[in-house]
Amino acid sequence: MVATNSRNFFTVERVSGGPSRSVSGEGIVRRRGRRRVVGVDPKPTTLAFCGAGTISVVHAMAAAMVSMPVVAVASRTAERAAERAGQVGAHPMRYGELPAGADAVIVATPPACHCADTIRALEAGAAVLVEKPLATTLDEADAIVAAVARTGRAVVYAENWAFSPAVGSALALLRSLGPLHHVALRSLQPAPGWGGFLEPEWGGGVLFDLGVHPLALALLVAGDDTLVDVVADLEHGRRAVDDLARVTLRFASSLVATVECSWRHQTTEWDLEVASDSGVVRLELMPEVALEHNGEPVPLAPTRAGGDPRLEQLGYVAQLEALGAAARGEPSWCDAGFGRRVLEVVAAAYTSAGLGGAPVPLPFTGRRDLTPLELWRGA
Repeated sequence: MVATNSRNFFTVERVSGGPSRSVSGEGIVRRRGRRRVVGVDPKPTTLAFCGAGTISVVHAMAAAMVSMPVVAVASRTAERAAERAGQVGAHPMRYGELPAGADAVIVATPPACHCADTIRALEAGAAVLVEKPLATTLDEADAIVAAVARTGRAVVYAENWAFSPAVGSALALLRSLGPLHHVALRSLQPAPGWGGFLEPEWGGGVLFDLGVHPLALALLVAGDDTLVDVVADLEHGRRAVDDLARVTLRFASSLVATVECSWRHQTTEWDLEVASDSGVVRLELMPEVALEHNGEPVPLAPTRAGGDPRLEQLGYVAQLEALGAAARGEPSWCDAGFGRRVLEVVAAAYTSAGLGGAPVPLPFTGRRDLTPLELWRGA
């Protein structure tokens, strides 16, 4: 999950006849006038939230921009489910009652719950958007992929940057650069002050939770180039989990990509730089989205009216549109298989760090029943 300032206010628009509302991560609701988003599918995909944490606010805002009604919300406590359901005009539910008639379920529970929650929704006939990381172990990731094949229902892996228009523009530009010789990605920010991200039970630390974003982008930049091996160095300071990670990915073409992610920074800086002999593409993702080609600014695609433009820039809107398409039988390329591929890189990186930075080849041949943190400690 991308860190979101829960004190910001956003508009959640209702199109079913009720008033629209402004929702904050702190649960504050303010009524506004009725509005209707035009130019959308007259039969929008209905959503159920499996998990009512901070990221569910972001998904609610994006759903409002594309008129996807949220009809049910489940959480670990009835009080939390009722609070979020009241904010978005849905019905509070227990986990076992989902999808409660919804076309699609957004799984935003802790990673250790992703496998069971996703498979339950698939077997109930719903499409699923599952938050990153896909699961805590590769065994669980395998089970999700198998459930997709068994049920015929689709999973969209919630790598929101993969759906960002700016990332799409950057990928298009770098395809014109010719053979690449430099790829560097950074995701640096303060440690999260909410949730269980800093606890060993989460499954891993900064590389597991935050690092999946730059690792996914590195795979997208490399395209069809085969990942050969992974080398990683992890530090944990005074924490029980890693809070600083440096990862090197080596590809078959001799391309080397470096990834740095940290929970030690006072400010948030996410960026990507790609170079070849013919040019350089640089993309700043946070705190503001900006794209450059050979040092010159590249205009970003305009965002739609009627919502917070950051949701579109960060990929959350297109991500939900992909979920809607998946619910109609059009599977996304950013699926459970891609989520498993990212988790495999994570597992290899934690194993490498546990081996003192030794290269770990891909495909990963280590234990698939251990979390990344366990692979680091036990390697």
